[in-house]
Amino acid sequence: MSIAEEYRSKLVSAEEAVKVVKSGDWIDWGQILSNPYALDAALAARKDELDDIKIRLVMSAKSHEIWKADPEGEVFHMNNWHFGGADRAQHDNENCYHIPNLYRNNPLFYRKSLYDDVDVAMLRVPPMNKHGYFNFSCSVAVLRGICDVAKKIIVEVCPDLPWACGGFDELVHISEVDYIVEADSPVVEIPPAPATENDKKIAEHVMTEMVDGACIQLGIGGMPNVVGTLLAESDLKDLGCHSEMLCDAYYHLFEAGKLTNKRKSIDTGKTVYAFAAGSKFLYDWMDNNPGLAAYPTIYTNDPHNIAKNDNVVSINSCVEVDLYGQISSESSGTRHISGTGGQLDFVTGGYLSRGGKAIICCTSSYMDKQGKLHSRIVPMLPMGSIVTVPRTQAHIIITEYGKCDLAGRSTWERAERVIGIAHPDLRDELVQQAKDMKIWSKSNKLY
Repeated sequence: MSIAEEYRSKLVSAEEAVKVVKSGDWIDWGQILSNPYALDAALAARKDELDDIKIRLVMSAKSHEIWKADPEGEVFHMNNWHFGGADRAQHDNENCYHIPNLYRNNPLFYRKSLYDDVDVAMLRVPPMNKHGYFNFSCSVAVLRGICDVAKKIIVEVCPDLPWACGGFDELVHISEVDYIVEADSPVVEIPPAPATENDKKIAEHVMTEMVDGACIQLGIGGMPNVVGTLLAESDLKDLGCHSEMLCDAYYHLFEAGKLTNKRKSIDTGKTVYAFAAGSKFLYDWMDNNPGLAAYPTIYTNDPHNIAKNDNVVSINSCVEVDLYGQISSESSGTRHISGTGGQLDFVTGGYLSRGGKAIICCTSSYMDKQGKLHSRIVPMLPMGSIVTVPRTQAHIIITEYGKCDLAGRSTWERAERVIGIAHPDLRDELVQQAKDMKIWSKSNKLY
């Protein structure tokens, strides 16, 4: 049978494809832009026929039809490796649960622990090439690991998804696929959030840590985008990218002639990433671009691979930092917000890199709905908060009021340093709390 004949034999409607799903199944949807749309709607339409359907995914790009069909989560039970806004709202309604993980281990979880728990994989992909391969596009990070263990694989073909040139594990062959669904659904754009004035101040502090040839990891959000803008306007040259996420900022750096990857020790000349989320121009830049290489997270997020490049600068954000230097980036108390993602991977790899730095950013404070000012520098993390980066691995912390380096510092030095970048109106109270906790040096003359 030719590839074209095999394609035609496996081409079905979304409604026909989801008939393979039976009650009690585990279904995997992959990550962000690989989440299926036509299959989601077809599955939602089967709500009254099914029971106990468990769905696993990484971050929803938008709200799902199954949530509309089953708002109480009676049939469809969502389990998520990393929350976005839509997932967070469902979690608040007790209709979505988090799966704790280190992002570098995600493919390994499937191959070593979940190998019997993927009944159906439903993945959105670009059109097949002439050799019979489908590409994982913006979601190379984990999908090959899912396909390796899935009992059934359904691909939903989206003509507008970019084709990601890969390092490895970026493809699935038609011979492995059980059903093909064609659906001309739009590609979701996820532009960065608008930057605040505090984001801009934080970004300016981050810039003081940059050097020529720095290999940069940026997350999503307003502040990383400002860093990208400042880098593009700076005198720095020959910057590199080794990141889990490819965001708009990297395209701007490339357009400005700053992103050359020439000084990287591995993947020299290549922009390396595991998944992409951003604007249409980012996807256009990715499409069949051999200057970019998409890898699974077992490669991009391996601290040893990260550290092979010199002058790595890892830039991530957090929710709160306590006086011991513990960093919470994924929850506020018991309210889950996002996930560990690759933050600990890159904090570890960034610090191990020769000349490397691991930077965590946050605003010093926030205002509640009643207009009361609260500090993000806290004595101890609130009960239920998740420690994303342990105090033993905390390095550079930056707020709009400055930066501090906690690596190798004692408890009193850590308390002194993080209080020094807290909101000025809240520092006296933090000093008193540090004294009560017996982590304030009697020799300290600053307060």
